[in-house]
Amino acid sequence: MNTQNTAPLSAYIKIARPDHWVKNVFIMPGLVLALILIEIPDEIGMFLLKFVAGFLATCFIASANYVINEWLDAEFDKYHPTKKYRPVVSQNMKFSLVMAEYAVCIAAGIALSLLVNIPFLLTEVVLLVMGVLYNVKPIRTKDIVYLDVLSESVNNMIRLLLGWFIVCENVYPPSSVLVGYWMAGAFLMAVKRYAEYRMIGDPKLAGSYRKSFARYTEATLLCSSFFYALCATFLIGIFLLKYRIEYIVAIPVLFFLFCYYLYIAYKPDSAAQKPEKLFREKKLMILVGILVVLFAVLTVVDIPVMEMWETAFFIPTKK
Repeated sequence: MNTQNTAPLSAYIKIARPDHWVKNVFIMPGLVLALILIEIPDEIGMFLLKFVAGFLATCFIASANYVINEWLDAEFDKYHPTKKYRPVVSQNMKFSLVMAEYAVCIAAGIALSLLVNIPFLLTEVVLLVMGVLYNVKPIRTKDIVYLDVLSESVNNMIRLLLGWFIVCENVYPPSSVLVGYWMAGAFLMAVKRYAEYRMIGDPKLAGSYRKSFARYTEATLLCSSFFYALCATFLIGIFLLKYRIEYIVAIPVLFFLFCYYLYIAYKPDSAAQKPEKLFREKKLMILVGILVVLFAVLTVVDIPVMEMWETAFFIPTKK
């Protein structure tokens, strides 16, 4: 670590990664799902207030996790081709100021969460705890093969719950979509690991940068991402068929979206390594847009011919 110059304020802001706040759009599916399955709030003004407070709360809690991640990863990031230029590695940052920033982010996130409701607050606390388990020794799940992917991607499921609780605090979302969303996140994370591993190109150097990479190979990362994709599409498919048969029309687009994301991982300096920059992948964004429009249309439009499919998928309960 460079001890020559004192790090500027911008460095402390950077390690909170406000440019990653875009990832918190992952709360939107939970919010939309609750609006579809439960009810639309009567007081729109209060709902909008809760949404803004909830989104910002999630951003601050996520930033708290990013702050300790950057600080504790410094000794490993120096082996990464691009992360070695991060402020904690390349500049003289003070531990006391980093911890103060961590505390401020937590305080802001908790205060904003109180404006939503108690289940939302408790879920934000879980998101915070997952950041500690992922980054802090002796557990530090990011160093444990496979658990590194599963423990980080569970934050997707947590974000879905956060979106849901903004609308409804007394009922939980269906387990099929909840776990399916987790597995979808695991697929994205495994593909990110795969793209990183390929980009580094040296197994020994990769293991120095990330301990779990010492036990991964390109083959195991690729196979694990395929496994997570199968789990995700199976569970999400159960939800779609169970709650509205018309959604089956959108399933092929969902499958293609998974395939195209894997294709992106093969590109040099792939955006899969930096999910906050995925919006630059125009074809991927078009696919996401098509899927969103399809779900919106299929939510309100009935397809009479699909009734026979509903009968075909019905399994009578044994007496």
